[in-house]
Amino acid sequence: MTKLGFDQLLDTLSERWQAAPDKPEETPESTLRALWLCAAGTPTSAAAAIGAALPALDSAALDRLEALLQQRLAGVPLGHLTGRQRFMGLELAVSPAALVPRIETELLGRHATALLATMLDQSPAREALRAIDLCTGCGNLALALATANSRVQVDAADLSGEAIDLARHNALALGLAPRIRFFVGDLFAALPSPPDRADLIVCNPPYIPSARVGAMRADIADHEPHAAFDGGPLGISIIERLMREAPAHLVPGGWLGFEVGAGQARGVRKRLERLPSYDAIEEVADANGTGRALFARTRPAAGA
Repeated sequence: MTKLGFDQLLDTLSERWQAAPDKPEETPESTLRALWLCAAGTPTSAAAAIGAALPALDSAALDRLEALLQQRLAGVPLGHLTGRQRFMGLELAVSPAALVPRIETELLGRHATALLATMLDQSPAREALRAIDLCTGCGNLALALATANSRVQVDAADLSGEAIDLARHNALALGLAPRIRFFVGDLFAALPSPPDRADLIVCNPPYIPSARVGAMRADIADHEPHAAFDGGPLGISIIERLMREAPAHLVPGGWLGFEVGAGQARGVRKRLERLPSYDAIEEVADANGTGRALFARTRPAAGA
């Protein structure tokens, strides 16, 4: 297959292409360009590959490209082949140790950074705001929050030590390690005790019902960690824990934000509304109007 030129390879790939709806940036062209660059020894995400010049490939590199193309067509995620994924403008290292960041999580990240910016504007005398990112995976949300403003300090936690190693690697590569602390453990139990309350907590939790995890597309079910998807019998076991436990770790008037699956926002919002710790709820929808993230504010201190 790699004896063909780029355009011919692209035609061949397009004929066999199966689009991944959760990664719209991965088109046949961006995928081929990313794999071409990877074969040349320059690992690059699909998003970054679109604007990159393609070098000539020698015989060994052509063999690598052929192997990469065959693996991608067999269902191996592009991020696992290139080791790279773009998230909110950040080029991140990814691996099978953690979920490859999806574009819908940027809805959560962008709303969270906007909230932090508002808090900083309202408290210009404060030296720093504190954020917590649970289920951090490769660290994409924690890194995005720290990148957005130098006055934000982040604690990031994950149940997987391998994921935390990957997140720490990304923080070092981006020069953000001094402002992010990493912990291994189960949600809030991973953090130091007694809790140092945060202004914002974010989380991209598992939210797929257990019975549906094994039935997901093969490129997900066969290659990405099931723990990053399995949200219990109804898909909201971790979300319910977040909603109950977060107020003890937030300052009065602090915000909890988390991603939800398509179709979950309405039911989860009703659960939030029944909890007395929160006094305001915001829903973030995607371009189709589907709620994909919820934010809840704890009640401000009396007289605030």
